[in-house]
Amino acid sequence: MSSIVERLVKIKDTLPPDVVLVAVSKYHPCDEILSAYGAGQWVFGENIVQELRGKYESLPKDIEWHFIGHLQRNKVKYIAPFVSMIHSVDSLDLLREIDRQAAKYNRVIPCLLQIHVAQEETKFGFSPEECTQMLLEGTWRKLGHVRLCGIMGMATNTDDVEQVRREFRFLKNYFNELKTAFFQDDAMFSCRSWGMSDDYRIALSEGSNMVRVGSRIFGPRPLRQQ
Repeated sequence: MSSIVERLVKIKDTLPPDVVLVAVSKYHPCDEILSAYGAGQWVFGENIVQELRGKYESLPKDIEWHFIGHLQRNKVKYIAPFVSMIHSVDSLDLLREIDRQAAKYNRVIPCLLQIHVAQEETKFGFSPEECTQMLLEGTWRKLGHVRLCGIMGMATNTDDVEQVRREFRFLKNYFNELKTAFFQDDAMFSCRSWGMSDDYRIALSEGSNMVRVGSRIFGPRPLRQQ
């Protein structure tokens, strides 16, 4: 059994059955992804459009590819034909562009609203106020080729466990607010995507049902190829 498979099995053993594991494979080569795939992992996360396209073309077509990084509107067209979920919707304009590109392929692309709760200004996402206002305005309801399936967030990169817990708890409470206000009758609005390699256990205890784990499966991230 390869070290990747061993680590994958250990991670899966820690997850409740209703939690989706997104194996973050960015910068890792196709043979490592195939090792995880051969052990039953079908959901993988990438954050660079060009890299994702290459892997999609090279790897089995039943893999579910989740785009988890900041997505520029002019890059949507490259992943619209095949992407299974986009985690990082941070503006109405981006949602409109995803809808426009998905329509060309007669697809409905599942999307998550990215909520900015971390202290780092470099991280993307709606503020909660911006997100609520966007949903109140209602334009999104007219977009027939996207489906809002939940929210995504990242905690501050800190050793302060209580801060991380507070941020995840905020996301859980905010998800519940949105569910009640806008999606009460929509069973598809159910994804709570927070938690990564270093904090996914805290995330699980604070309501996450989708975790994005990379280094704990694939090992240290290799240097990005220039």
